Amino acid sequence: MDISMLVEYENQILPVIPKTFLGLDFAMHGLYVASDEEDAKYPDFLRTAEKRLAKAQRKLSNKQKGSHNREKQRLRVAILYEKVANQRRDFLHKKARYLADRYDAIGIEDISVKAMAKRKKGGKFSFGKSVTDNGWNMFTNMLEYKLAWQGKQLIKIDKWYPSSQLCHVCGYQNHETKDLSVREWDCPKCGSHHNRDKNAAINIREEARRISA
Repeated sequence: MDISMLVEYENQILPVIPKTFLGLDFAMHGLYVASDEEDAKYPDFLRTAEKRLAKAQRKLSNKQKGSHNREKQRLRVAILYEKVANQRRDFLHKKARYLADRYDAIGIEDISVKAMAKRKKGGKFSFGKSVTDNGWNMFTNMLEYKLAWQGKQLIKIDKWYPSSQLCHVCGYQNHETKDLSVREWDCPKCGSHHNRDKNAAINIREEARRISA
Protein backbone atom coordinates (compact mmCIF):
# COMPACT_ATOMS: atom_id res chain seq x y z
CA MET A 1 0.00 0.00 0.00
CA ASP A 2 1.34 3.42 -0.96
CA ILE A 3 1.00 6.21 1.58
CA SER A 4 1.52 9.86 0.68
CA MET A 5 2.00 12.58 3.27
CA LEU A 6 1.74 16.32 2.82
CA VAL A 7 3.92 18.32 5.18
CA GLU A 8 3.91 22.12 5.46
CA TYR A 9 7.03 23.92 6.61
CA GLU A 10 8.37 27.43 6.56
CA ASN A 11 11.01 28.18 3.96
CA GLN A 12 14.05 28.96 6.07
CA ILE A 13 16.60 31.36 4.65
CA LEU A 14 20.08 30.64 5.90
CA PRO A 15 22.09 33.75 6.79
CA VAL A 16 25.03 34.53 4.53
CA ILE A 17 28.42 35.13 6.11
CA PRO A 18 29.24 38.48 4.51
CA LYS A 19 32.30 38.67 2.31
CA THR A 20 31.39 41.51 -0.02
CA PHE A 21 30.48 44.90 1.47
CA LEU A 22 29.14 48.15 0.05
CA GLY A 23 28.70 51.56 1.65
CA LEU A 24 26.03 54.02 0.53
CA ASP A 25 26.15 57.70 1.43
CA PHE A 26 22.78 59.45 1.12
CA ALA A 27 22.71 62.11 -1.61
CA MET A 28 19.88 64.62 -1.77
CA HIS A 29 20.02 65.13 -5.52
CA GLY A 30 21.23 61.73 -6.67
CA LEU A 31 19.85 59.23 -4.09
CA TYR A 32 23.24 57.83 -3.07
CA VAL A 33 26.99 57.79 -3.65
CA ALA A 34 28.41 54.26 -3.45
CA SER A 35 31.80 53.11 -2.21
CA ASP A 36 32.37 50.55 -4.98
CA GLU A 37 29.73 51.28 -7.61
CA GLU A 38 28.63 54.09 -9.85
CA ASP A 39 26.49 56.68 -8.10
CA ALA A 40 22.73 56.21 -8.43
CA LYS A 41 22.21 59.39 -10.48
CA TYR A 42 18.52 59.54 -9.67
CA PRO A 43 16.68 61.24 -12.57
CA ASP A 44 14.58 63.66 -10.40
CA PHE A 45 11.27 62.59 -11.89
CA LEU A 46 9.21 65.07 -9.87
CA ARG A 47 11.38 68.07 -10.79
CA THR A 48 11.32 67.04 -14.45
CA ALA A 49 7.51 66.96 -14.41
CA GLU A 50 7.09 70.19 -12.41
CA LYS A 51 6.17 72.44 -15.34
CA ARG A 52 3.57 70.01 -16.68
CA LEU A 53 2.16 69.50 -13.18
CA ALA A 54 1.99 73.24 -12.49
CA LYS A 55 0.22 73.85 -15.81
CA ALA A 56 -2.25 71.04 -15.11
CA GLN A 57 -2.89 72.36 -11.60
CA ARG A 58 -3.56 75.88 -12.93
CA LYS A 59 -6.09 74.50 -15.39
CA LEU A 60 -7.76 72.59 -12.57
CA SER A 61 -8.02 75.68 -10.36
CA ASN A 62 -9.71 77.58 -13.22
CA LYS A 63 -12.42 74.97 -13.75
CA GLN A 64 -15.80 75.49 -12.15
CA LYS A 65 -16.27 73.45 -8.98
CA GLY A 66 -18.59 70.50 -9.44
CA SER A 67 -18.37 70.63 -13.23
CA HIS A 68 -17.67 67.68 -15.52
CA ASN A 69 -14.64 69.50 -16.98
CA ARG A 70 -13.16 69.99 -13.50
CA GLU A 71 -13.46 66.27 -12.78
CA LYS A 72 -11.77 65.43 -16.10
CA GLN A 73 -8.93 67.82 -15.29
CA ARG A 74 -8.61 66.41 -11.75
CA LEU A 75 -8.08 62.97 -13.27
CA ARG A 76 -5.42 64.34 -15.63
CA VAL A 77 -3.53 65.79 -12.65
CA ALA A 78 -3.84 62.50 -10.75
CA ILE A 79 -2.50 60.56 -13.75
CA LEU A 80 0.54 62.85 -13.96
CA TYR A 81 1.34 62.31 -10.28
CA GLU A 82 0.82 58.58 -10.63
CA LYS A 83 3.26 58.49 -13.57
CA VAL A 84 5.94 60.19 -11.44
CA ALA A 85 5.31 57.75 -8.59
CA ASN A 86 5.55 54.75 -10.93
CA GLN A 87 8.78 56.03 -12.50
CA ARG A 88 10.31 56.52 -9.06
CA ARG A 89 9.20 53.11 -7.79
CA ASP A 90 10.53 51.31 -10.88
CA PHE A 91 13.90 53.06 -10.67
CA LEU A 92 14.28 52.28 -6.95
CA HIS A 93 13.28 48.63 -7.36
CA LYS A 94 15.86 48.09 -10.09
CA LYS A 95 18.65 49.78 -8.12
CA ALA A 96 17.82 47.84 -4.96
CA ARG A 97 17.68 44.50 -6.81
CA TYR A 98 21.00 45.16 -8.56
CA LEU A 99 22.82 45.96 -5.32
CA ALA A 100 21.18 43.17 -3.29
CA ASP A 101 22.29 40.61 -5.88
CA ARG A 102 25.90 41.83 -5.90
CA TYR A 103 26.71 42.37 -2.20
CA ASP A 104 26.37 40.34 1.01
CA ALA A 105 26.10 43.35 3.32
CA ILE A 106 25.30 46.98 2.61
CA GLY A 107 25.89 49.81 5.07
CA ILE A 108 23.85 53.00 5.21
CA GLU A 109 23.65 55.86 7.70
CA ASP A 110 20.63 55.70 10.01
CA ILE A 111 19.48 59.22 9.14
CA SER A 112 16.09 60.86 9.62
CA VAL A 113 14.97 61.90 6.16
CA LYS A 114 11.81 63.40 7.64
CA ALA A 115 13.91 65.75 9.77
CA MET A 116 16.06 66.72 6.79
CA ALA A 117 12.98 67.58 4.75
CA LYS A 118 11.81 70.13 7.32
CA ARG A 119 12.68 73.76 6.72
CA LYS A 120 15.10 75.15 9.28
CA LYS A 121 14.80 78.67 10.64
CA GLY A 122 15.75 81.14 7.95
CA GLY A 123 15.53 78.44 5.27
CA LYS A 124 18.99 77.01 6.01
CA PHE A 125 19.49 73.39 4.94
CA SER A 126 15.98 73.03 3.59
CA PHE A 127 16.04 69.95 1.37
CA GLY A 128 12.32 69.16 1.34
CA LYS A 129 11.69 68.81 -2.38
CA SER A 130 14.93 66.95 -3.14
CA VAL A 131 14.40 64.50 -0.29
CA THR A 132 10.75 63.96 -1.17
CA ASP A 133 11.59 63.33 -4.81
CA ASN A 134 14.36 60.76 -4.50
CA GLY A 135 12.47 58.39 -2.16
CA TRP A 136 15.39 57.38 0.10
CA ASN A 137 13.16 55.71 2.70
CA MET A 138 11.35 53.71 0.04
CA PHE A 139 14.67 52.67 -1.48
CA THR A 140 16.22 51.52 1.83
CA ASN A 141 13.07 49.55 2.70
CA MET A 142 13.26 47.80 -0.67
CA LEU A 143 16.96 47.18 -0.22
CA GLU A 144 16.44 45.72 3.26
CA TYR A 145 13.85 43.13 2.26
CA LYS A 146 15.59 42.22 -1.01
CA LEU A 147 18.77 41.52 0.98
CA ALA A 148 16.84 39.61 3.66
CA TRP A 149 15.28 37.33 1.02
CA GLN A 150 18.82 36.15 0.27
CA GLY A 151 19.98 35.91 3.89
CA LYS A 152 21.97 39.12 3.53
CA GLN A 153 22.14 42.25 5.69
CA LEU A 154 21.37 45.92 5.57
CA ILE A 155 23.55 47.45 8.29
CA LYS A 156 22.49 50.84 9.66
CA ILE A 157 25.34 53.00 10.89
CA ASP A 158 24.77 55.39 13.79
CA LYS A 159 23.83 58.84 12.48
CA TRP A 160 26.55 60.42 14.65
CA TYR A 161 29.31 58.36 13.02
CA PRO A 162 31.60 60.98 11.38
CA SER A 163 31.73 59.35 7.94
CA SER A 164 32.37 62.63 6.11
CA GLN A 165 35.12 63.74 8.51
CA LEU A 166 37.37 60.67 8.54
CA CYS A 167 40.13 60.06 6.03
CA HIS A 168 39.43 56.50 4.89
CA VAL A 169 43.15 55.98 4.22
CA CYS A 170 44.71 56.91 7.58
CA GLY A 171 41.77 57.67 9.87
CA TYR A 172 42.54 61.37 10.45
CA GLN A 173 39.44 63.32 11.50
CA ASN A 174 38.97 66.62 9.71
CA HIS A 175 36.44 68.74 11.62
CA GLU A 176 36.36 71.34 8.84
CA THR A 177 34.17 69.00 6.79
CA LYS A 178 31.27 69.66 9.18
CA ASP A 179 30.73 72.55 6.79
CA LEU A 180 28.56 71.00 4.04
CA SER A 181 30.03 73.38 1.45
CA VAL A 182 33.36 71.49 1.67
CA ARG A 183 32.97 69.03 -1.20
CA GLU A 184 36.64 68.00 -1.58
CA TRP A 185 39.59 68.05 0.80
CA ASP A 186 43.18 66.90 1.25
CA CYS A 187 44.11 64.95 4.36
CA PRO A 188 46.65 66.98 6.43
CA LYS A 189 48.12 63.75 7.78
CA CYS A 190 48.63 61.47 4.77
CA GLY A 191 47.97 63.85 1.87
CA SER A 192 45.15 61.79 0.33
CA HIS A 193 42.68 63.77 -1.77
CA HIS A 194 39.02 63.07 -1.03
CA ASN A 195 35.69 63.63 -2.65
CA ARG A 196 33.46 64.26 0.36
CA ASP A 197 30.66 61.82 -0.53
CA LYS A 198 32.81 59.03 -1.96
CA ASN A 199 35.05 59.14 1.09
CA ALA A 200 31.98 58.98 3.36
CA ALA A 201 30.63 55.96 1.44
CA ILE A 202 33.95 54.12 1.90
CA ASN A 203 33.94 54.88 5.63
CA ILE A 204 30.34 53.62 5.89
CA ARG A 205 31.39 50.41 4.13
CA GLU A 206 34.25 49.86 6.55
CA GLU A 207 32.09 50.62 9.60
CA ALA A 208 29.54 48.07 8.33
CA ARG A 209 32.35 45.55 7.97
CA ARG A 210 33.48 46.25 11.54
CA ILE A 211 29.95 45.89 12.94
CA SER A 212 29.32 42.59 11.18
CA ALA A 213 32.59 41.01 12.35
